[in-house]
Amino acid sequence: MTSDFYSQVGHGARMAQPPSKRPPAKGPASGKAPARTSKPPKLRWDAKPVRKPRPDAAPSKGALERADGEERIAKLLARAGVASRREIERMIADKRITLNGVAVETPATLLKSLHGVAVDGKAVGQPAPTQLYLFHKPEGCLTAERDFSGRKTIYDILPKDLPRLMPIGRLDLNTEGLLLLTNDGEFKRQMEMPSTGVERTYRARCFGDISQSQLEELIHGIEIDGVRYGKIDANLERRTGRNGWLEMTLTEGKNREVRRVLEHFGLEVSRLIRTRYGPFVLGDMAPGDVGEVRRVDLIEFRNTLKA
Repeated sequence: MTSDFYSQVGHGARMAQPPSKRPPAKGPASGKAPARTSKPPKLRWDAKPVRKPRPDAAPSKGALERADGEERIAKLLARAGVASRREIERMIADKRITLNGVAVETPATLLKSLHGVAVDGKAVGQPAPTQLYLFHKPEGCLTAERDFSGRKTIYDILPKDLPRLMPIGRLDLNTEGLLLLTNDGEFKRQMEMPSTGVERTYRARCFGDISQSQLEELIHGIEIDGVRYGKIDANLERRTGRNGWLEMTLTEGKNREVRRVLEHFGLEVSRLIRTRYGPFVLGDMAPGDVGEVRRVDLIEFRNTLKA
């Protein structure tokens, strides 16, 4: 990758190696966040495997779609930023999506464009170029479009002049840090899939007793209450008495994965911060800050992703 790929992007958003400045810790437990005592892991991206098709193999459905210039309506709508594929499937089942005034029956409907497609009676425009934003989600807000109980969501904080954006993955109510936002539902899906292998790094302030050798066992994965979690690269950064800071890097991002793993060891998590998602890092972004990734950097990054 070029050196520009590892330069500052947007307004405060950064890519590649994490900077030395960390989000400040708070509360009486430790005063401020400890300095890093170990080097950050180098990013390693596997090259996309090249598969040679068998001469007698029938072309795949996807290959036929590409050959005809047609794609599934669910994929086109996701790329246009209407919603994720899963949500679009629900919208089709609810008869909310029409083609030339007729309700679409299946998300596998093949189209060359979104001409004539409407959602809730409103025509859908053609997909805009993919955009990616970095957002420092503060603690105490939901990663959701709305909350019927009246709790604050990320959309109450995000600037109103941004395009319609969807979060890539989620951070729970009490977790802060880096949240990626995009207008492309297909890119969102690719980034969230465990098979893509995109790493997420978290820092956690915990109370309790744990050793580095216990944390190193997580590299083999762990099963908790019947749920299997994949490998986690975990390190004890610093400990003062029974208070400590841990860093954990994983690729699956299951619901509340970091908290559940740490609670399994009897630790009480008092603060949890996501500092990295892929090569994109939180850096010195303040809570509520937003930065856009340059298109050239986004294209370069997407070329590194597994299929």
